Amino acid sequence: MINRHDFQQAARHFRSGRLSLSDFTEKVYGPNAPADESRHSEKTDCQLPVRSDNAHKGDLGRVLVVGGSVGMAGAIALAAQAALRTGSGLVRVIVPSDVQPVVSSFSPCLMVLPAATCDGGFADQAVELILEHCQWADVVALGPGMGCTAAGQEIVRKLYQQLAQPLVVDADGLNNLADAGCNLSEHQGVRVLTPHPGEFQRLVGQTETDRGQLEELAIQLAARHHLTLVLKGHRTLVTDGQQQCHNPTGNAGMATAGSGDVLTGIVASLLGQGLSPFSASRNGCYLHGMAGDIAAERLGKASLIASDLLVSLPDSIQQVEQNF
Repeated sequence: MINRHDFQQAARHFRSGRLSLSDFTEKVYGPNAPADESRHSEKTDCQLPVRSDNAHKGDLGRVLVVGGSVGMAGAIALAAQAALRTGSGLVRVIVPSDVQPVVSSFSPCLMVLPAATCDGGFADQAVELILEHCQWADVVALGPGMGCTAAGQEIVRKLYQQLAQPLVVDADGLNNLADAGCNLSEHQGVRVLTPHPGEFQRLVGQTETDRGQLEELAIQLAARHHLTLVLKGHRTLVTDGQQQCHNPTGNAGMATAGSGDVLTGIVASLLGQGLSPFSASRNGCYLHGMAGDIAAERLGKASLIASDLLVSLPDSIQQVEQNF
């Protein structure tokens, strides 16, 4: 059963030309809607949201990014800038007040709001401000640079369980989710988790390291808890428990700090622009990997850093748009 927030967002995106009729049907009625290209198991291309000629910034997705802490301001800045570069009309960032000036300095296009801070991270009181601003957003991205604290656990638990909006959880958002012992089935809206293998092992309480076994566990977890899971790595797996694909783009140069934060922003942006959770995750991984391939061709794999992905992301998007 679709909730009121999802229906209103889908209808608004359809009216603005950002969803086709088939996309609208899938978003409203879920995986039992008429099949589209997202049902393919090994999709090797990518399609992006359609931007109407008369669209304004309020039509193009309002993304709220929550995270950051002293020493890890770059992570949240990378995620937020990636959302902007992927086409989001408005991106708002909430960080502990101690790091607001640093995060603000990365881009004048970001709206950076300070929250109560304690020891360089979020304080307990920050959760109310965060929940208030979540109501503004079409989608929330949670976790980059957040750190693992008791306050972080409470923020992650409340957002995961209570939000009607789509929520993308990455990095320390996942670690806090595991530490809080949350039941992953207890949520009100779309949930997308983007762990690397270590974060996934912590999330499911497993020490298994075989990639094939981890992927099987990921498919089972996604099906059991009604969420979409992006298990990062070579040929990243994207699954919602009913369908799955391996991403064909990307290279070893992307094994660098901050690369996953960029992916978080890309996926959140596509969700906010109206793609279904599986399509946003699959296409987000494709764009992210292609940006990495473009950057590696220009700079070499050894020299690639996460901010290079932001530079190459527009070229990645243009290549996709030219192909369709």
